[in-house]
Amino acid sequence: MVHSPWFALTLSTLAGLATGIGGIITFFTEHTNRRFLSSSLGFSAGVMIFISLSEMLPDARRLLAAEIGGRAGGWAVALAFFAGIAVTALIDFFVPEPENPHEPHNIEEARACPALLAGDQGLSGQDANLPLQPSLQKGGACPPRLLRTGIITALAITIHNFPEGIATMMTALHDTHLGVSIAFAVGMHNIPEGIAVAVPIYCATQSRSKALIWSFAAGLTEPLGALIAYLLLAPYLGGAVLGIIFAVVAGIMVFISFDELLPAAHEYGHHHWAVYGLISGMAVMAASLIAFEK
Repeated sequence: MVHSPWFALTLSTLAGLATGIGGIITFFTEHTNRRFLSSSLGFSAGVMIFISLSEMLPDARRLLAAEIGGRAGGWAVALAFFAGIAVTALIDFFVPEPENPHEPHNIEEARACPALLAGDQGLSGQDANLPLQPSLQKGGACPPRLLRTGIITALAITIHNFPEGIATMMTALHDTHLGVSIAFAVGMHNIPEGIAVAVPIYCATQSRSKALIWSFAAGLTEPLGALIAYLLLAPYLGGAVLGIIFAVVAGIMVFISFDELLPAAHEYGHHHWAVYGLISGMAVMAASLIAFEK
């Protein structure tokens, strides 16, 4: 059953714009809550992994088995699953490593910027003890370099968000409950990406409005990817095509979870909270799927 494309597109848009929440948090929160970021990234990974392995792959197998037979359907699901992983890995490969959008940034960096950009004056008072990334320490990168870092980070995030938009759209078209779950997981992991955009742009420009605009804009590729995917695939959404799409989307989400979300959660320094978040995400999705079982 194919549900409303407008609802699916709305979910994808809301998930993408969650990058802007990261930008807002940068300017209205004094300290980085690393425990929250670690656990929320782990939670997002748990939701994606559980849905992929317990719902999307079995649904894909069932749909393709009905169309082309059990054994052929199994091979088609496996190939589509690893094709989704391969495509996402290629996108990740072409993202510039120094500006990787999943490199953790601190809210404290933005709070320290005015003193750093004032000249040779050092930090004083309470700000003197705030932790800084190496690129923001005295004698480090100049403002134009920081602006370039922020813009490239925003562009890198738009590339990464493209397949996430496809995943949210296609899942919501098939099952609104699963679509909401995926949109929530994607939105949660977009929040630290918004921080990664806002911090260097604010440090370079001293403009909160520019940093917020870029952090919101970074997520707009998500609904764009969703819309393009729907326009290209809507005429062909039969059983076999849906099965292949579900398997590809499962591969995308599994790769994102293991290559981006869990490493980023670990980088925030609370490994155990990342694992607690991972297990909690799986548990919440298990209970949710049983409660909403048709």
